[in-house]
Amino acid sequence: MSTAITMFNPGAQLPAHLQGRDVDATTKALSGGVGGGRRISIKGAVFRMIVDGKQVAENEDRAMNVVIVNAAPYVNRQFYAGAYQEGAVESPTCYSSNSKTPDKDIEVPQSVSCDGCKQNIAGSGQGESRACRYQQRLAVVLEGEIDGPIYQLALPATSLFGKGEPNNVKMPLQAYAKYLATNGTPIAGVVTEMRFDTASATPKLTFKPTRFLEADEFAIAETQGDSADANRAIALSVFKQDTAKGKPAPAAAAAAAAAPAAEPTVAPKAKPVAPVAPKKTAAEVVAEWDD
Repeated sequence: MSTAITMFNPGAQLPAHLQGRDVDATTKALSGGVGGGRRISIKGAVFRMIVDGKQVAENEDRAMNVVIVNAAPYVNRQFYAGAYQEGAVESPTCYSSNSKTPDKDIEVPQSVSCDGCKQNIAGSGQGESRACRYQQRLAVVLEGEIDGPIYQLALPATSLFGKGEPNNVKMPLQAYAKYLATNGTPIAGVVTEMRFDTASATPKLTFKPTRFLEADEFAIAETQGDSADANRAIALSVFKQDTAKGKPAPAAAAAAAAAPAAEPTVAPKAKPVAPVAPKKTAAEVVAEWDD
């Protein structure tokens, strides 16, 4: 039987295969540091399995268990000048792979930096929201299929930031990753429960660990995290419009309907922008957190 992880405390005993390991780049990325054809959508507060742009299954349970095997090294941002329309396929007006500066290929950047951008001010979007939306992309596998298909999961700001509950039962992603890191546990070494927050008006996930992976499961999860599919899942790619003709650019048109996206849907083409962060030593990770 697997060791339960609900009793975590600074003195908790990790399984032997997780002891003495550095906190990996994936855990660091999700704690606030630094797509393929399959994805999980949380549209309408329902887990939807999307393959090549088509929904193939849905899970109306409030929770789903996965293993997070990789993550984009940075939270990214995307801004659309027009109002969102259901089913529409269009290019973001401005976007950032590192959440600090607009990407180099943007025709009309909104600012030289994200922090000083007018689209990053509360109230620039609907209500008190920001017009430029945060997002982070994960590569996940299902608990019962750790050696199976890798899915992209794009999370909005509501699922990323905040402190969560004091008892660590329901945590946003960054708080969850920091909780694991504090206990020296790689995020790919545990099964993570993703649960919809029913008190939220929009789709919002909270996270908690349910068990440690067995040694053989962890070895598979590490291999999955290093795979090409995982790297594609976490790359920020955006749909590019041929502005001269008002039509999708030839390279993007074929993939527009099937490309992975955030909520609301953004259909991308496969053009990785942010590199996968290299693995670091524990000393390097701790030093960065203290900055």
